[in-house]
Amino acid sequence: MTPALTQSLRHPPRHPLPHSAGPGRRILALALALGLGLGPATAARAQAGPATTVRLPALGESASDDFNLNQEKRVGEQIMREIRRDPDYVDDALLLDYVQTLWQPLVAAARARGDIGVDTAHLFPYTLFLVRDRSVNAFALPGGYVGVHLGLIALTANADELASVLAHELSHITRRHIARSIASASQSSTLGLVGMLLGLVVASRTNSSDAAQAAVMGGQAAIQQSQLNFSRDMEREADRTGLALMGEAGFAPAGMAGMFDKLDQSARLNDNGGFPYLRSHPLSSERVGEARQMVQSSAGGQHAERNAAMVTTPGHALMQARAKVLMDPSAQSLRRLQDLDSRGAMAALSPADRLVALYTGALASTLLRDFDRADKDAAAARALLASPGTGLDPTARQALDHLAVRLALARQDKALTDRALGALVTPARANLLLRAEVALAEGDAAALQRNAEALQTWVSEHRDDAAAWQLLSQASQQLGQRLRALRADAEAQAALGNLPGAIDRLRAGQQLARREVAGTRIDFIEASVIDARLRDLQTQRREWVADQRRPGGGPRNPEPE
Repeated sequence: MTPALTQSLRHPPRHPLPHSAGPGRRILALALALGLGLGPATAARAQAGPATTVRLPALGESASDDFNLNQEKRVGEQIMREIRRDPDYVDDALLLDYVQTLWQPLVAAARARGDIGVDTAHLFPYTLFLVRDRSVNAFALPGGYVGVHLGLIALTANADELASVLAHELSHITRRHIARSIASASQSSTLGLVGMLLGLVVASRTNSSDAAQAAVMGGQAAIQQSQLNFSRDMEREADRTGLALMGEAGFAPAGMAGMFDKLDQSARLNDNGGFPYLRSHPLSSERVGEARQMVQSSAGGQHAERNAAMVTTPGHALMQARAKVLMDPSAQSLRRLQDLDSRGAMAALSPADRLVALYTGALASTLLRDFDRADKDAAAARALLASPGTGLDPTARQALDHLAVRLALARQDKALTDRALGALVTPARANLLLRAEVALAEGDAAALQRNAEALQTWVSEHRDDAAAWQLLSQASQQLGQRLRALRADAEAQAALGNLPGAIDRLRAGQQLARREVAGTRIDFIEASVIDARLRDLQTQRREWVADQRRPGGGPRNPEPE
């Protein structure tokens, strides 16, 4: 695997949570730190193995000052800093761009409906992230974050089914179920919440699953579990709101009923711990029946055409295949997926299924560095996509175009890479990052300058995009802009939660600026930004330490690294 491809698939963490928690479970352990409807016994089981579940908050009283918007935002940011450093956090730009095409219309519909009010519209980011885990799950976090397992994407047959889950999770956030459940607990709930989070962080430094389990159980003792009684009401409210969001965002409401049926049937046939979503979102017969009634009513009204047209598009099918490849990057799994291109098996497949098999095989072969086989499958997939009857789906074309660039870049063929890069048309984050990687690999100064400017524009609006900051740092370094490179590297470290590392880099930037004053080469604007960001991050670190020193606020050491 090339360094560029490795970087595009994930950010390597500096301090992962205990590996004994299992693939994907370290991220779930951080989510458990929220106390979202889990009793101590369930929290203990969460550290033990595959039956781990993230329990969403129960419906409680209206949110109060016990857990106000600023506190919720702050706690959410703390958790996300840790999650971004976890090995099971997946920053696959291509797959994330696709899920964003479903998520953003739902967020826009929530704004139009007034579900996202003026108080949270600019305070919460309303963003989602991917988790490398084969189990079927998704979960909401404080401050407007939603985690989606790759196993969930791999299960969904179409965009509407996936959108139904995203709409449900978004409704948990807009209805403030998290804050309402915490507000209905004891007055020490916020301290217990933060204390448990910090306890898990410290436990991760010691690589002790026992310490992490103790942190979860200790924090749960500070958060009463009376809100569990309201979980059914909470789920029904999220279903109703989510279904309305789907219709207004342009999705078929029947996708929710289809997802319910698929989850119910799959879990009945083989509930081996692979469907934690059903335990965190109990799928009662009442809930299923109510959802079906709502869908039936929409089928006879304004959403009838959408419900009837719900199909699997080539684009969704390829993103589904991509999730299957990325959720288990072991050599054994990749070889199994690589063999889907078997010519004997392909002959019996429909054109749509052949396209999926070819793309899956090509992607698996790329990760295994079997570039000849990957080239062959990718070329066959492109020819099949362009054939009559398959449909020229823009998402599918984007997936194959990106694969072509990756293969050309791996072969270090500049002419082939440039031709493949010229085919990219959609202005998405995945294209932005890929173009920057190509410019870095080829070392062309003009291309580096163009891409550095594009990255600078992007990060000005997406401050937490560590991958973009890291590419900007590398591009600036190659261009001889050492001050900008240091600042971008600092921002990448800050996005990954490494505050001391970010502060050290900003201090190095200050020292560099002082040395260059005599030579008049200093970028005074960049130097001013570095001074301001250094003060800001130092304030954040002081607040972090102050949180630890409050009674019940968690352990006093060490500082976040």
